[in-house]
Amino acid sequence: MPIFDTDIATTAPAISWQHSFADLGEGFSVPLQATPLAAPYWVGHNAELGAQMGLPVDWMQSDHWLQALTGNTPLEGSRPLASVYSGHQFGVWAGQLGDGRAILLGEANGLELQLKGAGPTPFSRRGDGRAVLRSSIREFLCSEAMQGLGIRTTRALCVTGSDAAVRRETLETAAVVTRVAPSFIRFGHFEHFSHNDQHDQLKTLADHVIERLYPDCRGSAHWGANPYVALLAAVTERTAQMVAQWQTVGFCHGVMNTDNMSILGLTVDYGPFQFLDGYQPGHVCNHSDHQGRYAFNKQPNVAYWNLYCLGQALLPLIEEQDSAIAALETFKTHFPQAMAQRFGAKLGLNDGDQAPAALIEDLLTLLASEAVDFTIFWRRLSHWTRLQDPADASVRDLFMERAGIDAWLLAFSDLHLTDKRDLAAQRMLASNPKYVLRNHLGELAIRAAQQKDFGPVADLLQVLQSPFDEHPQHQALADFAPDWAGGIEISCSS
Repeated sequence: MPIFDTDIATTAPAISWQHSFADLGEGFSVPLQATPLAAPYWVGHNAELGAQMGLPVDWMQSDHWLQALTGNTPLEGSRPLASVYSGHQFGVWAGQLGDGRAILLGEANGLELQLKGAGPTPFSRRGDGRAVLRSSIREFLCSEAMQGLGIRTTRALCVTGSDAAVRRETLETAAVVTRVAPSFIRFGHFEHFSHNDQHDQLKTLADHVIERLYPDCRGSAHWGANPYVALLAAVTERTAQMVAQWQTVGFCHGVMNTDNMSILGLTVDYGPFQFLDGYQPGHVCNHSDHQGRYAFNKQPNVAYWNLYCLGQALLPLIEEQDSAIAALETFKTHFPQAMAQRFGAKLGLNDGDQAPAALIEDLLTLLASEAVDFTIFWRRLSHWTRLQDPADASVRDLFMERAGIDAWLLAFSDLHLTDKRDLAAQRMLASNPKYVLRNHLGELAIRAAQQKDFGPVADLLQVLQSPFDEHPQHQALADFAPDWAGGIEISCSS
């Protein structure tokens, strides 16, 4: 599966560093070096991504790379910096924010490298600039889990750890995760310059994003040849597609502030995320979200609201409010279409076909009525579809009240001709994962890593990178969540 939307050579040349964000000049960032961490050690590696980025074959055994990706040794040719941005947090304007614990090294082979947890920056807001082992493992695994699911996301190259103490709710140990993306520019970058009436810098940033990331927006006739309207429309479409992917796999982001929204429509900033176990549409995974603003079923509306904030920020460049609104309103078309197409794939329909709305609505109502395990239901349905044997009760057994699911299965059966069921099942098995990063799986891997046992991290990474495969040796990782999983609390510090 290709990374992001770029074509990266798998046989990569030697690294050649660029830093187009640093080239934007003063006011966009502050140059600084990472703060060293004592006695670092490897926690997890992403060999596939390292190869695609052009890292040396032996980088995972190299002390040089261990030190460099912990922030202890500068990488020759890189120009580390922390960028400034602003944003709305929990619906309230928060003013200036910025990279408080992330340091952008530069671009290697077309992708940006960023160290998260590499020490304080001028934007740390009295924070220590560190990340802890717990949160770093969660981000490392979930970035690659989303990639394996085919969901637009930032990536994670590795995690390094240190026994240096970091205080959150309790005393924990430090870690650094190396993040990778074509760009880490957020909605909040645009908000920062717009809200501070720095319109020259706003234009510089927008032109940079268009030239580097959205070249088709330059001269787009559809939006009256206004590249800034075209940019807003393109970001709207990508965001709609991304959130539809979240909703159809049961992913809760947990903290959809505008500074956590990628201008590329990538899933970014893995903090209090969760994949649903039982299907509960109103589930709030972030224990810091006391008002439930970022509940699972509210994510589409929040994304739409955040896009309006981006549109407001771009208005000094767009100039015509009606044009901005027209671009934003395309979300109302893109999102439901993307949802219908993705549910169509989950039901085994032909590529691009949309699932019948009533069939999906009835199913989601049934799943919610008994909080049926979302991932296991879809995977069992995929296997059941091949034979549709009345003696196979694997799907029915997920429900206490069977009349409703029996009626639904009967209606679902009408979608597929008898001689096409095998093909439909193949499509479904390629769309409905066997493995997702459930909270308890991440928690068990973290507990092992805290004892210097990194095997569970590696095992989880293996299945999450190919979550549609069976991996019979790791069957336990696809089981129902244990009862204690419901007591795991994930907050913004996670």
